[in-house]
Amino acid sequence: MTELLIEEIPLGDVRLRDFVEVPWRLHRGDANWTPPLRAEYLGSRLLGLPGLLTPRHPYHQHAEVTHFLARQGSALLGRISAAINHRFNDHHHTQIGFFGFFETVQDFDVASALLDAARNWVTERGLKVLRGPGEYSNATHERQGVLISGFEYPPTVELTHNPPYYDEFLDRYGFHKAKDYHAYVGDELRSEDASRLARIAERVRTRHGITTRMADLKSLSEEIRLLVRIYNEAWAKNWGFLPLTDEEAHALAESLRPVLIPQLLRFAFVKGEPAAVVGAIPDLYVALRPRWRRPLDTDLVRTARVLLQRRRIQRLRGMFFGIRPAFRQMGIDAILFGEVLAAGLRLGYTWLESSMILENNQAIIMLVETLGMRLYKTWRIYDLDL
Repeated sequence: MTELLIEEIPLGDVRLRDFVEVPWRLHRGDANWTPPLRAEYLGSRLLGLPGLLTPRHPYHQHAEVTHFLARQGSALLGRISAAINHRFNDHHHTQIGFFGFFETVQDFDVASALLDAARNWVTERGLKVLRGPGEYSNATHERQGVLISGFEYPPTVELTHNPPYYDEFLDRYGFHKAKDYHAYVGDELRSEDASRLARIAERVRTRHGITTRMADLKSLSEEIRLLVRIYNEAWAKNWGFLPLTDEEAHALAESLRPVLIPQLLRFAFVKGEPAAVVGAIPDLYVALRPRWRRPLDTDLVRTARVLLQRRRIQRLRGMFFGIRPAFRQMGIDAILFGEVLAAGLRLGYTWLESSMILENNQAIIMLVETLGMRLYKTWRIYDLDL
């Protein structure tokens, strides 16, 4: 038997192409697994994406990273990254190292060797906890978590999917739960729910001087700055939160520009002061699902499918929602949710997921359950004390 090799790959190395290909090899034939475009990691001038795994991505202004690849001969068996997000540790006054991009065959020896590599790299740099998986880390705006329930359903846009044994392997290695995120689904959007929320909205609008509007995509940069201002204040006390920088906001704006629907990105104001934002986007993973034939799984063909199908997709993901602390308990959540729900129905959407809800965010959980949405997926973040 060929010996298992764990090779370290620095940022900017051409072998990162193999790193990106690992899950395509491991999950081949899985009807639910859906990856982002390769260009989101490797970059593309044509698509205007800087690439998270490239030195020019803004993430690397405040972080140290490395990557490990598990090989046996020519076979790719797994991958993992190790990272120190200095901005995260400075913000939270912590000494956490992160592992991410975790993928492995169903062999605990391979998983253990990859986790050893990330653990040793982080330990050598004096960190006290190893947390993950994320992409590089576990800031709120990164793809992250190991799916621990809901394997029978495909992921929606920007979310992760993995085999059930990932949780087993991490538990066996010695990790423990840090936090769970939930997803709730409304299988059939109903106009009665939108009408009920509209009645609540009418009672509170006048009382508090609340106005709302949809996003103006002609001024997207300004709108993203407003979104980030609200988001950074609204999420400041949430577990795992890290404020978005201007550079990250710009990258976010460019990645979302082709798919944003103004009626589904809405702002609320109280007596003219920005108070809250809610946003939902079409589930582009419907179009991005792999076809398992190389010409059909290239970035250009997958992007073309998105552009051709985006108006016919009937699934929505509620991607972000935040109310600045000074404006909570006013009913703004019911107003914005009701407007997005009504707009979604008018545009022909029939299915809505509200996801990456922290397990202890009771206010949002109560709201989505009031709308008849049900818990259908859970992801877990893990810690290992070093």
